[in-house]
Amino acid sequence: MASSSSCSTCTLHRGLFVRKEIKNCNGVLMFNDKSFSVSANLAQSRLVVPNQKLMKWNQTQNFSLKNPIKCRALEVDNVPSFTVGNKFQLDDVIEAQQFDRDILNAIFEVAHEMEKIEKNSSGSQILKGYLMATLFYEPSTRTRLSFESAMKRLGGEVLTTENAREFSSAAKGETLEDTIRTVEGYSDIIVMRHFESGAARRAATSAGIPIINAGDGPGQHPTQALLDVYTIEREIGKLDGTKVGLVGDLANGRTVRSLAYLLAKYQDVKIYFVSPDVVKMKADDIKEYLTSEGVEWEESADLMEVASKCDVVYQTRIQRERFGERTDLYKEARGKYIVDRDILRVMQKHAVVMHPLPRLDEIAVDVDADPRAAYFRQAKNGLYIRMALLKLLLVGW
Repeated sequence: MASSSSCSTCTLHRGLFVRKEIKNCNGVLMFNDKSFSVSANLAQSRLVVPNQKLMKWNQTQNFSLKNPIKCRALEVDNVPSFTVGNKFQLDDVIEAQQFDRDILNAIFEVAHEMEKIEKNSSGSQILKGYLMATLFYEPSTRTRLSFESAMKRLGGEVLTTENAREFSSAAKGETLEDTIRTVEGYSDIIVMRHFESGAARRAATSAGIPIINAGDGPGQHPTQALLDVYTIEREIGKLDGTKVGLVGDLANGRTVRSLAYLLAKYQDVKIYFVSPDVVKMKADDIKEYLTSEGVEWEESADLMEVASKCDVVYQTRIQRERFGERTDLYKEARGKYIVDRDILRVMQKHAVVMHPLPRLDEIAVDVDADPRAAYFRQAKNGLYIRMALLKLLLVGW
């Protein structure tokens, strides 16, 4: 049966693209205005672009948001790339910019399925035979344990180093690259937290297996952002049109940075920045990106006013470990913005309080009893998101 062909466009951003299936097609494949012939019989085959591992992260300037690779090909059937059995679009999870709305929605669907698996006492054996290595150069409770729980609940096994900075060969001077090349020989996927911004990208360049960034210094924390957006959708019932107040340490907070990148994917979002002067969001950081994406943002010194307008008050702690010896600046910042019963009184009934945890005193303990306190539900959602990511990176959709 004959069918008409059409021309489509797909865009690649830092290793992420929507792959399109071509059947019995003659045509021309375009990469940045350079043409390549397409064979006559491509039944069940896919457009092939360079593997993210081969691109090398240090060359990503060519694949930045400002210079996407555009490809065009004649095609008959456009089969969604999220079909069960297909390979996941990403080789690694390094930063929030890798995701678009379609992939986010698809990941959230898988996370819903993971919730069902978690509630089933018999569990799952999807990842039986796979080994996950966790390399944590900074302290972690929720992230490390949720990843390890996620792997075990799917039938996999875990190799763990809780304090790799002190109790691994890094203490002897081994480079990160050598550590990664060694550990990949023992495992199928590496989850890494590091104290240096950009360390996860370096690891992904060196590794031949998937790398998941579990936080790289003040850089990014993409899996936290995924669970945050997932939580907002579940708690508020929508993502488009939401108003989110980001509160606390915005200069050093990798969670708020990654979350802002993901929120920019949605329509009519407004972000409020509320922080002490010493830890304000940098002008050349997220603010420029949000402006370029047409996302409305506003800085405010009045948490009470912002809380009355927002759907989400996203509180964060002032990070003592980022101040070094400047304890005077830390003391200046800590305790200035606290979510307490007074803040709850001005918040809307449907609004929620979120926090990536751990907290110190920036959320009063008596807030916990309020149903709008979503931070422990938020932490639980991290298990489902991380189960979904491990499944997708290791066995696909």
